[in-house]
Amino acid sequence: MRVLVLVKYTPDLVSDRAFAADGTVDRAAVDGNLSELDEYAVEQALQIAEKGSDVEVTYLTMGPAEATGALRKALSMGGDKGIHVLDDSLHGSDYLSTSLVLAEAIKKAGFDLVITGMASTDGNGGVISAMLAERLGVSQVTLAGEILSVDDSSVTIRRDGDLASMTITGALPAVVSVTDQTGEARYPSFRGIMAAKNKPVETWSLADLGVDAELVGLAGAGTSVESADRRPPRTAGEIVTDDGDGGIKAADFLVSNKLV
Repeated sequence: MRVLVLVKYTPDLVSDRAFAADGTVDRAAVDGNLSELDEYAVEQALQIAEKGSDVEVTYLTMGPAEATGALRKALSMGGDKGIHVLDDSLHGSDYLSTSLVLAEAIKKAGFDLVITGMASTDGNGGVISAMLAERLGVSQVTLAGEILSVDDSSVTIRRDGDLASMTITGALPAVVSVTDQTGEARYPSFRGIMAAKNKPVETWSLADLGVDAELVGLAGAGTSVESADRRPPRTAGEIVTDDGDGGIKAADFLVSNKLV
């Protein structure tokens, strides 16, 4: 079975992120790492490989040269190989063009099961898995709180809602997205980190995928950022002196600021 996991190199969540002049996230100004939500997808793929036989786990990323770091982090956790879609024309791609490129890469790589995180920690769109399933013409089984079983013909998950849980089965090939409720991802061991350095990572360009550069990047994006401003600095809060009517003053403050 060929299991392909999407991983993304995202800005560090605790960094001071900002937009560049062209309206894209200024990734060069901050450190990056493997998206935390993608670590859950990596973990689920590795568990499938441990439970089954003849399972190959491949990681796929799309991004700048630094995105190789996401692949190496995933490979240090386990898995067999990585694929990096690297092309200067990809800069500024939106969800539509990103899903196009990833779908073509997935087709080229070959797959039985694609696993993604529920969203990326930078964009938080949560739509790529559904877009991929549509472009690939396969089943989508999304927002899995637990992958219950995978066999040669199907995958079954549990999806948890506010009021109930559902068991959903999809025929393979399929795209599955997993939530952060699937269980903590493993930490890379020293042995795993060293082994990851020797695992193969292929680099593919748009030409390798047969994708026209005019369909991706800022020029091909269907959405754009017109303007962005830094969040204003936090101001001092209002101090309410309780002279016996503190509760009334607090309630008036909440009402005047439309908080209740």
